[in-house]
Amino acid sequence: MTNQFPVSRPLFDEVMVPNYAPSAVIPVRGKGSRVWDQEEREYIDLAGGIAVTCLGHCHPALTSALLEQGNKIWHLSNVMTNEPALRLAKKLVDATFADKVFFTNSGAESNEAAFKLARRWALEKYSAEKSQIIAFKQGFHGRTFFTVTVGGQEAYSDGFGPKPGNICHAEYNNLDSLKALISDKTCAVVMEPLQGEGGIISPTTEFAKGVRELCDQHNALLIYDEVQTGAGRTGDLFAYMGLNITPDILTSAKSLGGGFPIGAMLTTTDIAKHLKIGTHGSTYGGNPLACAVAEATIDVVNTPKVLDGVKVKSKMIVDTLNAINDKHHVFSEIRGKGLLLGAVLNEKYAGKAKDFLNAALAEGAMTLVAGANVIRFAPSLIIPDEDIIEGLVRFEKGVAKLTK
Repeated sequence: MTNQFPVSRPLFDEVMVPNYAPSAVIPVRGKGSRVWDQEEREYIDLAGGIAVTCLGHCHPALTSALLEQGNKIWHLSNVMTNEPALRLAKKLVDATFADKVFFTNSGAESNEAAFKLARRWALEKYSAEKSQIIAFKQGFHGRTFFTVTVGGQEAYSDGFGPKPGNICHAEYNNLDSLKALISDKTCAVVMEPLQGEGGIISPTTEFAKGVRELCDQHNALLIYDEVQTGAGRTGDLFAYMGLNITPDILTSAKSLGGGFPIGAMLTTTDIAKHLKIGTHGSTYGGNPLACAVAEATIDVVNTPKVLDGVKVKSKMIVDTLNAINDKHHVFSEIRGKGLLLGAVLNEKYAGKAKDFLNAALAEGAMTLVAGANVIRFAPSLIIPDEDIIEGLVRFEKGVAKLTK
């Protein structure tokens, strides 16, 4: 295949819907935790495609699974099932609290399925009045109209007309705020076991336990959105395991396919039975190509070597960020868990997270933001130590230039 016209950043403005403002950098290839752009300039990836490329770029197990399945069969309608989907579902069920799996293409679709299931469960088991969904302010659950309304950030949900009803928001880590809203008319409480887009905020033990207890008291389902925290990101296969709290429904995507689009909703047999034949579906959900890659991802990630390594690498990054801060005095706090970490800017640099991202990129390090005040790090779970060291050296160069 040959290019008949130049492919460059200006082409984006010409042909793409303007809801993104991408960098001038266009990556063309990657290997492990390193990426090269059109000019063959190298970058160290500390962003992981927003916590997606959990095994880095072009991991041999994933490329092998893709090629092998690609030479077998790519797609079947849901009139039929397929071997990779069944194998992946079995591995997810065996590794978690869940009995049943529904496959999707993204985190938003996984959450959409979870919210629909919760409403259906409550309608059939209790009454039509039990339909309230409670989520948390600054949460993020996807970009469909239902999921963006459940997400607690009005900047993402306003401006599209009337929103889906009977959704309200409590304050994260504030149990009294949830107590004031929850009742026997609540069908589900939705929470991230570590808020990602909202600023990399971990729940307190008391809060996580209290949310579960309130759900039990009011016969409401507890939905854990593990789209960003799942598939090893926090050092456990799923973050609920580290909290010792078992949800009723769990959603996954991002790292699940290591970069190949796939999502999943996991739940119990008793809850799953309410999605009867015809009540929900997905054309591409559970397609053999995606499931084959995700199966390979889970096989690599769900091992003591990788999961224990996440905790070691996490400490290495936190210690280095603290050392950088001792020199440059830009952060008020380093927070998060595993390899989902946030460096919170202090008052002097408030609102300038994007400036730090751009400064790091100019030095050859890819990072993220989580709001205007937090620089986010979500690298590969198996990023080599030397890439952590070099990546943070480059990041510090960007910090130094900004602070000067």
